[in-house]
Formats: sequence, C-alpha cells, structure tokens
Amino acid sequence: MEVCYQLPVLPLDRLVPKHVLSRRGAISFSSSSSLFGAPDPRQLSQRRGAISYDSSDQTALYIRMLGDVRVRSQVGFEPERRISHPYLCIDFRTLHTRLGTSASTAPERRVHRLLSFQRYLHSYRLLRGVPQQIPLHILDEDYTGQAKCMLEKVGNWNFDIFLFDRLTNGNGLITLTFHLLNQYGLVELFQLDMVKLWRFLVMVQEDYHSDNPYHNAVHAADVTQAMYCYMREPMLAKSLTSCDIILGILAAATHDLDHPGVNQPFLIKTDHYLATLYRNNSVLENHHWKSAVGLLRETGLFSHLPAEDSLNMERELGSLILATDISRQNDYLSRFRRHLDQENLCLSNASHRHFILQMALKCADICNPCRPWELSKRWSEKVTEEFFQQGDIEKKHRLEVSPLFDREINTVGNIQIGFMTYMAEPLFAEWTRFSDTRLSQTMLGHMGLNKASWVGLQQEQTSVSKEAEPSSADSEGAAAAAARRDSTTATAAGGTSSKEIPQGSKES
Repeated sequence: MEVCYQLPVLPLDRLVPKHVLSRRGAISFSSSSSLFGAPDPRQLSQRRGAISYDSSDQTALYIRMLGDVRVRSQVGFEPERRISHPYLCIDFRTLHTRLGTSASTAPERRVHRLLSFQRYLHSYRLLRGVPQQIPLHILDEDYTGQAKCMLEKVGNWNFDIFLFDRLTNGNGLITLTFHLLNQYGLVELFQLDMVKLWRFLVMVQEDYHSDNPYHNAVHAADVTQAMYCYMREPMLAKSLTSCDIILGILAAATHDLDHPGVNQPFLIKTDHYLATLYRNNSVLENHHWKSAVGLLRETGLFSHLPAEDSLNMERELGSLILATDISRQNDYLSRFRRHLDQENLCLSNASHRHFILQMALKCADICNPCRPWELSKRWSEKVTEEFFQQGDIEKKHRLEVSPLFDREINTVGNIQIGFMTYMAEPLFAEWTRFSDTRLSQTMLGHMGLNKASWVGLQQEQTSVSKEAEPSSADSEGAAAAAARRDSTTATAAGGTSSKEIPQGSKES
C-alpha cells in the first residue's frame, strides 16, 4: 500500500498580517523590495540571526529576535517593546553569559574566513591563470593536515566532532558540509555556484548562536555527520536519489538554524512573536525552516534551477526540518511502527523515501546517547546546562520553571536516564528493525553502556548523600546534648545565662 504525504504549505498572507512587512522565508523586506532582486541595503540595515528587516518601519517588532541576543550591525539599536506583556522585556543575554568572552571576536573570525577564501582565489589565479570554473577544493589551509585526515574517516560512528571543530578553527560545519556535498558529486551535478555555496555555508554557520551550550554549529555538524552515516546504510545507499541526498545534508546542517537557546513552551508562555506567528505549532522548527529558506534565497544558491524545482526543494527541506519537533515524536514513531509491522515500506516510492529521511534526521538529532561514552557524556552536560540556563531565567522572572530545567532538583544523570528510556530507546529500537546493521547494533550497545554508566553515577551520588546525612544528624545531636549539659551546669551554679550552640557543629 502506497502512502502519499501532503506537505503542509501555508500562503505567506496567512503567516504574517498584511500590515506587517512582506516576508520571504526568514528574511523580511519592505513592500517595495523585490523577492529575487537585491534589496536596498538601507532596508536591511539591521539583522537578527537569519532575520533582516527595515529598521525604520514601526512594525519591525514582529521580526525582532529574542531580547537582542545578537546584532550583526554595528549601529546601536533599541528594539520596540510591547508594553502589554511583561515578559517581552526579558534580557535573554543572561542566558549566554560566559567569563572571558569578547564580543569583538565574532566579526574578526568572519573576516578571517572570507579572507582565507579570497587568498586562495587570488593565489590560484596568479599561479595558474583564471580558470573557467572555480575548483572544488576551496577550503584553503583549513582543509589540509589533521582535519583532512579526519574527513577520510567521516563515516565512522566514533567521529569526534569536537576535535574536528578545533582543527578547522571553528569552521567544522562549513568544512564538513562542503566535503559531503563534494564527495557525493552534488556540487557539479546541481551546477552549484561555488561563491554562492561558500557564502551560504558561512551564513549558515554564523546564524547558529555560538553562545548556546548545545544548540550551536557544532551540534549541527554532529547531526550532519550522523545523517551521513545513516544515508550510507545499505538500504538507503542503494535507494536514495541525488535530490534526496542533498536535501538530507542541507536539512541536517540547517535543522536548528538560529536557535535562541530556549524551548517552544518558553516562547509560548512569554508571548513571543514567533509563537504568535506560527500559532504555537512547531514554533522553533518552522523558524529554522524559514531561516534556511531565507538564506537560500538571499544567496541565490538554487536560483539557477527552474522556479518549480527550487520551491519544491524548499518545501521538502521544510518537511524534513519539521520532523525534528520532539513534541511530535510519538506520531512519527507510531507511523514508523505501522509501516514496519505491515512490511509495506517501498523505497522506490518517493514519499516512502522522504519518510525514511525524516526518521533518519530524527535519529541523527537525538543520537548523542548512542555515541561512545566520552562524546555522549560531553553532549549530555551541554544540553543539560542549556536546560538549566533557561530554568534560571524562568526563576528570575517568576515564571513556572519547565520540567527538568531546575538545577537545584535535577542532575545530568537523571535527565539522561529518563531521556534514554522514554525517547531514545524506542526510536532506535524501531530504526534497528528497519536497518539491522552493524551500525545499528553499535548504537544500541553504546546506549546501553551509557545508560548503565549514568545509573552507576546516580547510585554513587545517592550513597554519598546518604552517608553525609547521618553524620550531619549525629553532629547536630551531639551539639544539642552538649548545649543541654552546659545549660544545666550553668543553672545549677546559679548562673542566669546559657551557652549558645556551637555554629561550627551545625555546619559540619
């Protein structure tokens, strides 16, 4: 039985009110600008993540990013505040406070990356003359040495994305994504302009918030590497088309684009404009999708393709990114189970291949528990810290603290054990039913060992706490008894004052 999936596409006039700026993807222009033409630089004088807007328009508050988390323009700007809701004045920069972080380093790094590319083109033209087509190996010195050696093993499940990001000077997402597109021959097959592709990848990496402990460009690179591993599995490798592959890689690279470091319930309860814009439905995922489409159109990466093909790729990209909404996990999992139970998945069917790509991206997005312990533990600590930072903001502004986001009553271990039990294990069990390979068994094995390690750490912490409690009680009891004896002695001697309980005993 073949199942057709209708991709949800809402017209733009339903997404944004007419009195608000005209909007294309995640990029907003004034009504006088053209969709495919270059907008007036004055109209794009301010930028929030992947969102550009006319700073002179009074309705620009609709396209204001969270509390000025990041401003690309050097011109000072104080965004409009909606007085009707108290939480819109929250300064979300407190989420990302880090010691020793300089605000001026990001622009310098961007300049360095672009200059590196320009240096390569300049030297190549001088030595060999101007070529008819820009060569594929454009990553300059960042693409050589140890990083290049790591890319030769990019299909290994124990690939250390943290090390790779250091070796590429923070350009891990750019380097990895370009390498995979080149390795599959997609750059030549789709006749992608090299300058446009480079600009697109740089903008994608820059639109991830580096101050997020978890949802940053390193996470996007990790998901992209995992997606590549899944697409190499025998059942997919022999079935996926070139279009499927380029969509899978781009969706993985952009699936959390411009993530603000807080979750959807937080945006809803603070009445954020994104929650209103997307009617509280897959708020972040819709924003990631529209941000990716905005960058595709801004760079014109697919502008040489027929308009219908380009729009279709944007819609399918959105369908993949929307599948990463964790709140819809049970819906996708139930559908996956039904297909596996009925044994009716046919990968020659385009809609079935697309559904499997959705499931692969969902697995890649939450595959951290399936990595080797050192990598998995590091990711667990990062995602938990991002949870706790949101919890701190919620406490500060007297909001209801989200479940598991209170650092005073939760630990990394109990959060990870619960996540593995209720989210990761059911998903990867079904994925193993679909593709029972060495990689699938390796992932399940790592997850079992990692869960056991967290359980062991939790038991150790519990034992230490229980041992500390009796000793504390004994100290307090001894102190109280000593105080009673001293008081009795003083009274018997005719004294009118009693000794205080030693404070040091209470603290011990």
